[in-house]
Amino acid sequence: MPRRHFIAGLALPGLVGLALTGTAMPAQAAQTTITMHAISADGIGGDLGTITARDTPQGLLLVPDLDRLAPPGPHGFHVHAKGSCGPGPGDDGKPAAGMAAGGHYDPRHTGRHLGPLDAGGHLGDLPPLVVEGNGRATLPVLAPHLKVKDLAGHALMIHAGGDNFSDQPVKLGGGGARIACGVAK
Repeated sequence: MPRRHFIAGLALPGLVGLALTGTAMPAQAAQTTITMHAISADGIGGDLGTITARDTPQGLLLVPDLDRLAPPGPHGFHVHAKGSCGPGPGDDGKPAAGMAAGGHYDPRHTGRHLGPLDAGGHLGDLPPLVVEGNGRATLPVLAPHLKVKDLAGHALMIHAGGDNFSDQPVKLGGGGARIACGVAK
């Protein structure tokens, strides 16, 4: 039985045994690195680090190397429709952080926020990004329905709060304000 590694609660086949047995490794997987920035209603702020996205047989692996995020705990994390991190009009018409990114990436127009494991909703729904007590986020997450090519021209967005992967009681999981953003090339 192959060795398995767990990332954000999902099992991934281990590659260590392949290298040791002389079995050929797969061709280089598609990969991109996205620089993430603090965002506010005033615009795009300082660099918070990077998220490396890599295709795997199980889906898109996102490996954060981020710093200076708050508060500690889970944060809503999504691919947004547009490739912009700038401010835009919020629900009250006033400038709000990251609104130029539009809504969650939903190319099939499902209009449903169901989380990363349910293919019947937004493709941009990602597992939560976990921020440690020291402001760092390094725990990888896996999005089984996405590939690196799906990110091109879209924004990765981190929200202030967690995400319940439902539109109830608050639309789009209740993650709240947009606090960090980066655009995939």
